[in-house]
Amino acid sequence: MSIRVKICGITRYEDARIAVSLGVDALGFIFHEGSPRNIKPSAAREITSQLPPFVSRVGVFVNQDLRTVVSIAQAAGIDTIQLHGSESPELCSQLPYPVIKAFSIRADSDLSLLQTYKTAGFLLDTWHQQMYGGTGSTFDWQIAQRACSQFDNIILAGGLNPANLEEALSSVHPFGIDLNSGVEVKPGIKNPVKMREAIRIVKNWNAL
Repeated sequence: MSIRVKICGITRYEDARIAVSLGVDALGFIFHEGSPRNIKPSAAREITSQLPPFVSRVGVFVNQDLRTVVSIAQAAGIDTIQLHGSESPELCSQLPYPVIKAFSIRADSDLSLLQTYKTAGFLLDTWHQQMYGGTGSTFDWQIAQRACSQFDNIILAGGLNPANLEEALSSVHPFGIDLNSGVEVKPGIKNPVKMREAIRIVKNWNAL
């Protein structure tokens, strides 16, 4: 099975255009004011409206109520929701979109919590006391490996970049990967060279 690729934290059409030309499966738009990659729904709509078909538009939210999430998703042209906070299984089930539930992973994380959610995918990211993703740090991939042995829809995130991506794929064998800070010049501004190298690594892996 080919590993899917999402590039998150998109704030500029130029970065989105390059990512799409490289063959990514999804682009992520962060609607969390505490993130340095936060984007307004209207600005996101300007980008999503120019994307070709078969590229998922993923909206990333943190502890926002159902009505707000749906309203922003509609305004921004989003087709998939990623919840990065402490959202309940009930909230996930009420959303009229496919949902990716993100979990912040540390050494004592209990993977049984994933079983209480019935979502399209699970994203495993590095735990941080103050940040919801985009930390640039990895976590123990053995935990992700165990998750992949129990679930077939695990998306690996957290500090992935061209230097460690091949090792991550070999260690975890996830359904997909989420690239953010590891392919940036600075928060919200992507590095075309790093994006190209990361996609090349994944394509080579998929060809094995």
